[in-house]
Amino acid sequence: MKWLRLGAVLVVLVALSVATSKALCADSSFPPPIPCTAPALSAPYTGDLKVVSVASFGCVGQWAYLWATVGKGVQEIGVTEVLHYDLVTRRWANASREKYCGHHLLPKYVDYWGCNSN
Repeated sequence: MKWLRLGAVLVVLVALSVATSKALCADSSFPPPIPCTAPALSAPYTGDLKVVSVASFGCVGQWAYLWATVGKGVQEIGVTEVLHYDLVTRRWANASREKYCGHHLLPKYVDYWGCNSN
């Protein structure tokens, strides 16, 4: 009889620990994935700097580069931009190439493609 009670207690404890771990996993939230798409990276550029087309882009974590064409007609120009993703606003924002390029602040991939052209 003692073994039966001990077995029942163990089954209840295991069931409670499984239920608790499932509840904790379901309640924990992970940060949403960072969008690394041409439209997402183009969004910060509006007005006269509106992105007309994207030639290349890439992301590493919260950093990205964008090779794009802005403007139309005689004001059309190719640009290379470095961007940073703000986890609070969930938006990409332009990052100063002067501030970040060449100072070992960017991932190597973004530094290479975002800082070594025009």
